[in-house]
Amino acid sequence: MGIGASVFLLAIGAILAFAVDYNLNGVDINVIGWILMAAGVIGLFATTLIFGRRDRVVTTGTAPVATEERVVRY
Repeated sequence: MGIGASVFLLAIGAILAFAVDYNLNGVDINVIGWILMAAGVIGLFATTLIFGRRDRVVTTGTAPVATEERVVRY
């Protein structure tokens, strides 16, 4: 899940939890909103942990460079 999908889940969850006042039999819209917001926060946290460290590159030494000889015959 990327940052965009996490923010989308947060937004939809907030709308369902705070702005919608509709009753369905057997379904609580507010709880669904809170669940979607929790999924968005978890996805945002996981995305930050997984993809946030990609730009850091650590080199510990120089590796020997392999050279190749080519013989050209006419």
